[in-house]
Amino acid sequence: MQGNLRYTLTACVFTLFCSSAFSQPMAYVPNEKDGTVSVIDTGTDEVVKQLPANGRLGKKIQAVAIHPANQKLYVVVRDKNAVAVVDTVQGVQTALIKVGDEPEGIDISPDGKLLAACLEEENAVALVDLQTNQLKKTIATQGRNPEHCVFSPDQQWLLASNEKSNNVDVINLTSFKSEHLVAATKHPRGVAFSPDGKLAYVANEAANLLEIISTASWKVEATVRVGLRANGVVVNADGSRVYVSNGGDHNVSVIDATSQRIIATVAVGKRPWNMALTPDGKKLYVANGRSDNVSVIDTQTNTKLKDIAVGKLPWGVVIR
Repeated sequence: MQGNLRYTLTACVFTLFCSSAFSQPMAYVPNEKDGTVSVIDTGTDEVVKQLPANGRLGKKIQAVAIHPANQKLYVVVRDKNAVAVVDTVQGVQTALIKVGDEPEGIDISPDGKLLAACLEEENAVALVDLQTNQLKKTIATQGRNPEHCVFSPDQQWLLASNEKSNNVDVINLTSFKSEHLVAATKHPRGVAFSPDGKLAYVANEAANLLEIISTASWKVEATVRVGLRANGVVVNADGSRVYVSNGGDHNVSVIDATSQRIIATVAVGKRPWNMALTPDGKKLYVANGRSDNVSVIDTQTNTKLKDIAVGKLPWGVVIR
């Protein structure tokens, strides 16, 4: 009886430990040159595995997105003009969706039904039905070389930043047409919405500038001077902070959304690109393309906690 009780208690402790150990969100980092995705446990800040478990997805991978309701990871495989679907538990590719010429940025709609992929060489955005993994529609952009595609929180709009024409397409997801073209200063890249959808933040790489667009008027209503070669943009869950990665300065600008002023600058690795916050907003993960690592920032103190080695040319981060 005593032995059984000891075994039962040990099993319970083990179960609780394991549950706790694997309950933290995972950060997925696409390594552009390696064609693999590094998986980081955000509880320990250690790389725990690589996707796929064997081989690589392609010769050049870029953006990643993770489905809000399951364990499917979507990865741009640029050399195949496709998006790979990866089972994060089994570590295998389960599908390859052809989307069009030279995809780069992707995003999944909040309801998990659609994936948008920017097609740089087609001057278009592809929409994929994620229930069937079939291309649903290709929408022409007014601008040239769309790079980042982002759904609005209410799913009424899709924004595409056009790096060669210096503007942002605003696509109506009811009519499936570009209805507005917002002039940007120079080389817009990363895009993020405020949680209420009233503002869109766009990093202008060649202007070292963050532009703030009103979604009521679709006009730039304010700008914030940030660092050299501003690139990625992330907004926290309550909309109070905006983070901008500065590729040339090797740091991240922390902006107070109310005052629209920089309140901190955090040094990271070389050529920081795209970023992601943990669901609780306490940590920011920054992919450093030229350092082959990911910097972890404590958002309470605005200090760097750690650099995590990953593969070659990490492009960004997505967390779930």
